[in-house]
Amino acid sequence: MDDLSVNNLLGIKYLNTDDLKLIFKTADNFKEVINRKIKKVPSLRDITIANLFFENSTRTKLSFELAQKRLSADVLNFSSSGSSISKGETLIDTVNNILSMKVDMIVMRHPSPGASVFLSKNIDSCIINAGDGTHEHPTQALLDAYSLQEKIGYLENKNILIVGDIMHSRVALSNIFAYQKLGANVTVCGPKSLIPNYISSLNVKVEIDFKKALNNSDAVNMLRIQNERMSETYFPSIREYVQQYGLTKDILDSIDRKIIVMHPGPINRGVEITSEVADSEQAIILDQVENGVAIRMAVMYLLASKLK
Repeated sequence: MDDLSVNNLLGIKYLNTDDLKLIFKTADNFKEVINRKIKKVPSLRDITIANLFFENSTRTKLSFELAQKRLSADVLNFSSSGSSISKGETLIDTVNNILSMKVDMIVMRHPSPGASVFLSKNIDSCIINAGDGTHEHPTQALLDAYSLQEKIGYLENKNILIVGDIMHSRVALSNIFAYQKLGANVTVCGPKSLIPNYISSLNVKVEIDFKKALNNSDAVNMLRIQNERMSETYFPSIREYVQQYGLTKDILDSIDRKIIVMHPGPINRGVEITSEVADSEQAIILDQVENGVAIRMAVMYLLASKLK
């Protein structure tokens, strides 16, 4: 298979296993490119991509921009602050105005879950979801799975643990879908108040005891507390959260196996993960950042090849 089954990247749940494998294979090629002396290829020359970020982002936005420039695309950056959105313009009107400038592809981050799906049904353009509310963050899940596979081989029958604020994390949901499509077993761990009720319907194991969950895992994905998405208090204090769910070097060393440690960033050092762990040999956090560019290059290249 050398073609994606979809015309947009709206979420991991819309992809099949062959799609994931194709994206990873394509990312392998682009990873070679970005490690060369001349890091640019003309693959998307004459393609115009608009980055629409209606929510703050640093790492994802920079990663997409760098990937676009490495592919020689023409890039248009849009930020909602100071735009006509703040004057009452609708999302569709804003996007239609941008499309009238002959844009081929839209990369969008939006605070509303399902915004990219809504847009894809109302706009005739290729849409890439760069995160929509608490729903999905597909390119993060792709780079996480790719980075993990690069480190431990095929993920089939591997045990992967996702720890932290599962309820408010779009990374958690996308990762669950991606890991499962690659044959892995997924366990989530965190305070009961941060584990959503629907999780049991996703064939995911729930474990409240952090150390017990770690003992059965090949890799752990630590998530930060999404304070900006919380309208109420979900646990007594940060101090108590750290005591129960913070990953320290002592905890890591107490486990029989060498667990791979991941984090989508930004890291709250001393909360969900200590500096000692984040900077340790078991952590592949910087590999995730590097692989993010290659994965995003692969996604945009494969979707651009389907443009009419």
